[in-house]
Amino acid sequence: MKKLLTFVLVFAIMFSACIGKEREPSPGVTTTTVLQTEDPRYTEAREHMVKFDLMGRDITDERVLRAMAKLPRHEFVPRDLRDKAYADHPLPIGYGQTISQPYIVALMTQSLALEKKDRVLEIGTGSGYQAAVLAEMVDEVYTIEIIEELAERANKTLRDLGYENVEVKTGDGYFGWEEHAPFDAIIVTCAANHIPPPLIDQLNDGGRLIIPLGSTKYYQTLTLVEKRNGSLETRYITSVRFVPMTGEALKRG
Repeated sequence: MKKLLTFVLVFAIMFSACIGKEREPSPGVTTTTVLQTEDPRYTEAREHMVKFDLMGRDITDERVLRAMAKLPRHEFVPRDLRDKAYADHPLPIGYGQTISQPYIVALMTQSLALEKKDRVLEIGTGSGYQAAVLAEMVDEVYTIEIIEELAERANKTLRDLGYENVEVKTGDGYFGWEEHAPFDAIIVTCAANHIPPPLIDQLNDGGRLIIPLGSTKYYQTLTLVEKRNGSLETRYITSVRFVPMTGEALKRG
């Protein structure tokens, strides 16, 4: 019975993702149509990822599952690695950076408890995949990448897939993006040994921030911070390993 229920839920999520473009889109969002013509091998690999690597663990937020069941992750990785795009481990994307494993992307997104109206800031655009997951769930996404070539590539990928509610900027994410603050949620996809003060300043009251915190050379602790009445509430989630935040973070580290 449990296996049957799991199959039904996976099918429902995948079906919903595939017909999502027929639903009324959110303002500023153009949903992707890649699933209409993609190689069936990618579709099967994505189904496996959702069923075993996400639902098979502790990912229960249906909005996260739906977003990742829909997104063509293979479009965000180098062409020679596309056959590994849905494996549950990070992959290199060039310039010493990686695309995070699907489970960690899902876990970080789920931990933010996002609402549709939220304005979200991402530090460390990388491939653009995490930004696309966010864009499926909220109306406004702002993402910063310090490596210009990656920012340009991610921006092109997002535009090619029709994501008009994501704004990409080349810059040092340590300083946030004051022009668009305050943010309801901030996700940092690179490791630092402290939380950049500008990010706390730009976080809305009641907002959530998630960051791999600790040593930038080894493992870090995925940390969720909630800002309430000017004070911070911290919760530690799990051990992770991310590439380090560069720029100002290294100077102050």
